Amino acid sequence: MEEKVSHLPVLRFGEVYKSLDTNDLGKVLKSGARLEVSVANAGIIRRDKLSIEKGRAALRAIPADTLLSYAEKAADIYLDGELPFGIDGEVQGISDYVTALSELTGLPHSLCRSNMFKVAAALKNIRAVLAGLTRGLPPELFDNGCARLGDIDMNFFPTADSLGVTLPSNSPGVNSLWLPALVMKTPVFLKPGREDPLTPYRIIQAMIKAGFPKEAFGFYPTTHEGGDAILLSCGRGIVFGSDATVKKYAKYSNIQVHGSGRSKVLIGEDMANEWEKHLDIMVESVSANGGRSCINASSVMVPSHFEEISNAMAKKLATVEPRARDDKDALLCGFANADFAKAMDEAIDEALKTPGAVDLTAKYRKGPRLVEKHGQTFLCPTLIACSDPNHPLANTEYMFPFVSVVERPQAEMLDAIGSTLVVSAVTENEAWMRDLMASPDIDRLNLGSVPTNWVQWEQPHEGNLFEFLYRRRAIQSKALKIA
Repeated sequence: MEEKVSHLPVLRFGEVYKSLDTNDLGKVLKSGARLEVSVANAGIIRRDKLSIEKGRAALRAIPADTLLSYAEKAADIYLDGELPFGIDGEVQGISDYVTALSELTGLPHSLCRSNMFKVAAALKNIRAVLAGLTRGLPPELFDNGCARLGDIDMNFFPTADSLGVTLPSNSPGVNSLWLPALVMKTPVFLKPGREDPLTPYRIIQAMIKAGFPKEAFGFYPTTHEGGDAILLSCGRGIVFGSDATVKKYAKYSNIQVHGSGRSKVLIGEDMANEWEKHLDIMVESVSANGGRSCINASSVMVPSHFEEISNAMAKKLATVEPRARDDKDALLCGFANADFAKAMDEAIDEALKTPGAVDLTAKYRKGPRLVEKHGQTFLCPTLIACSDPNHPLANTEYMFPFVSVVERPQAEMLDAIGSTLVVSAVTENEAWMRDLMASPDIDRLNLGSVPTNWVQWEQPHEGNLFEFLYRRRAIQSKALKIA
């Protein structure tokens, strides 16, 4: 009996294309069929880029307010709809999507669904997102390039004919970052992560069903060479990756690099004696979304009570144990690549041979850090108490609930944090708040007792996509009339 295979195709301006080169992702579908994915070569991507005007024209033909309405509609379709999947008229419902996504990424079903809600919320709140990115400018500026603020006429023009994005596989919610480009009338070329081609494909299908023109979307599972073709041929690019990725693309001003977040919780001197009130936000900052996000805290800096805080956090984190994928209480992610997990485990143990740091969670959890259970490989939450603030593990990030606790005087914290995606500063000290707001090392700042994963739709997550895709031009005219 011939084995059933479902094929996820390339989308070239929304049109299905089956490549002769494929990746076999295994039996991850509820139907029992194997999932294979087309792999586009760099030549196809470069050739398609020559025809990008069809995508731009299709978006320009639709008023921005209508595109915003399409995005809001797409939120519900993405969450609940049966959407095209494969090349033979197949459709995929929510249960099929969650099951396959969990099998591919190691995320438990509960976290697959919570990430779905993040993406849907970004679409549903797209007007607030756009207002935050543009600082309240009217969406009509994407129709005519002009807007008025008070008595000042402003002209904005696109810096790129398309946005190329190479996506990671660690967290489906990261797909929310490219969504506003479509309402800004910028076509997208997407390279999905190898373990998660499903999420961007489903989002695209939901947006097309909601009314977006299919010509605005390119979906290209591809090689590293193909990823470079996307980033270097599109006018603007976004790439996610490690420190090595940051180094590789740092010289390209048209590519926005999202590397390790190294997000942190800083406890102010004025709140240190009340640290127990803030214990839950410290633990949530580390463990939310299985510790897989760049906005998860990888370090907590405290001015005092080092041992008490370290032990209290370690004890709480150690209660998070591996569970089966379909367990509703599962909070820990397995690793699709067991060797990757083993390499991280060995790297941590090797670093712990350097004096000045100890794995405190080891004395509270029931077994080793690396666990083979429920058919998966897990790394259990790990808290490293660093008595040496300059220890190699004091500012290290891993893709699971991993955190270092370091004691430093408040006056030294800002000089020590380095480049940091999110800082949650637990303080009411106004002078220190001003210092925090003036720091060039902090990309996103939370003031008060809030976790690092807290999101406000009116605030950019990382960077500003509008300022990346559009530039303001000085304009003076007696003839121009802006309503």
